[in-house]
Amino acid sequence: MDCIAGVSRKPWSLPFTAEPQEVAALRRIVRLHLGLWGLHGVIDAAQLCVSELVSNVINHVGTGTPTTLVVSMSGNRVRIEVRDTGTRALPTLLDATLDAESGRGMALVSAVTDRWGVQLQADHKVTWCELSTGLPSAEGHCGGARVSRVETLLSAYGCAPEGLSLAGAGALAVVEEAAIDVVVDVLHWLRAHGRDADEALDRAQTRFEVEAEEAEVLAT
Repeated sequence: MDCIAGVSRKPWSLPFTAEPQEVAALRRIVRLHLGLWGLHGVIDAAQLCVSELVSNVINHVGTGTPTTLVVSMSGNRVRIEVRDTGTRALPTLLDATLDAESGRGMALVSAVTDRWGVQLQADHKVTWCELSTGLPSAEGHCGGARVSRVETLLSAYGCAPEGLSLAGAGALAVVEEAAIDVVVDVLHWLRAHGRDADEALDRAQTRFEVEAEEAEVLAT
């Protein structure tokens, strides 16, 4: 999964009218936002959930129903909510057969999410589901073992990258300087042990570019 470190994943909401033609636009918006959040690995499942939850409103509450889509982080999960005024039309998980023309919506949602549910309010209901991201926290990233090792190392240099990433560009600049210090110290260590620091740096750059290119291909 390709994720971006230091991204502020603030909740967002979008009011809309439940119409069949709105579904494709909502799917595109979800793809855009989750891409900006660096959560490419959950985009397909999130789009499916949005399609099914909105279709549920259209089919069981009615076309033209005022509805709101809300996307947020719940711990390290992506939470998708669809809010509508149909307090009597509750989604149910049916044991639909493979060739059934209806009744499979919530079964699909259940299959691709960690959990889902319905919350009833006085004048509306909220149908929600949550998708696992693999993030260590809501503001974290999933860059793999390499990134985790570096964060541990940066902590030894007096920086806590995850916390600083929430404070904006100035704090990130502090972390960047600490990371550069780590690289410089490693180059000094190599030279002190009779190794060619420039050659090692060139090899590291080449390997980084190859791995970054591979990650981009996997994310598309």
